[in-house]
Amino acid sequence: MATRTAIIGLGIMGQRMLEHMRMHDGFAPVILWDPDPKACAAALALAPGAVIAMDAEAAIARSELVYLACPPAPRKAYALKAAAAGKAVFLEKPLGIDVTESEDLVAELDRSGVPAAVNFTQAAGAALARVSTAARSGEMGEIIGADIVVTYSVWPRAWQQSAAWLRDRAEGGLTREVLSHFLFFSERVLGPLSLVWAKPAYPDDSALCETHMQARLETVDGKPVSVMASVGGAQADRQEVTIKGSRASYRISDFSKLSHSTGGAFDPLAHAPADSRAVGLNAQLDALALCLKGISHPLATPREALCVQRLIEAMLAGKA
Repeated sequence: MATRTAIIGLGIMGQRMLEHMRMHDGFAPVILWDPDPKACAAALALAPGAVIAMDAEAAIARSELVYLACPPAPRKAYALKAAAAGKAVFLEKPLGIDVTESEDLVAELDRSGVPAAVNFTQAAGAALARVSTAARSGEMGEIIGADIVVTYSVWPRAWQQSAAWLRDRAEGGLTREVLSHFLFFSERVLGPLSLVWAKPAYPDDSALCETHMQARLETVDGKPVSVMASVGGAQADRQEVTIKGSRASYRISDFSKLSHSTGGAFDPLAHAPADSRAVGLNAQLDALALCLKGISHPLATPREALCVQRLIEAMLAGKA
């Protein structure tokens, strides 16, 4: 039987997940809620058979799984209500914006025992599996570190403009929304990271999020992870993480395009699918189905997401 799913938050990610859950045998996204009537109408156009609940609590009550695609601030309250009712929880990242609150959330989810995971979209992907295997096997030689580079002409990007909170310092910004993915990827391959220094740059308007981020993180044995992110200028989007080895290195561009170098140019390892986002989302849903059954899965745990959040919030605060 497909898992009866509530989606709370019907913006970009909520609608995207709704579309793909409807095509997956394991999920029945039939209960929806968002405070914005326009978002609800757009979601119903994608899933005419779904029902808009009266409020988030009603959506939780009628589901077996709660997917939280709302902005970060209310996420903890909804997750705890779901867990208290014995419902499985799938959260968007970042886990939160207040580290203390997120520590409490993770502890409560652990105590509840409900299946819970966080949607770092590379977790179930072929790129992370390939690079992790290469690093463990010795194929890459000595692991040297990682470079993370993200550049955009504007933020939020064109397809994100309807999510106004993404431009606000309180909850948004590319460090939380994008760099968190690549820090998760790096920690999966390299192990726990600690922040050495970080230099964010903010606009004069104190309500707006960062425009630049430079940072250095290190592994437990001192291997560097370098971060450079910026917004501005006429350019195509660039979003990549390179895991560097003494014999071979791997680069992941646009979240899933994997290339390989043994000292020369990076060569693609496979043809990119026509819709790489759809492939990635379907892999996440396959893994979520395993999570709900209590079977080992590659999705990010809430505790892993908390580790990433600690790094991200420390970077945003700046550290000399």
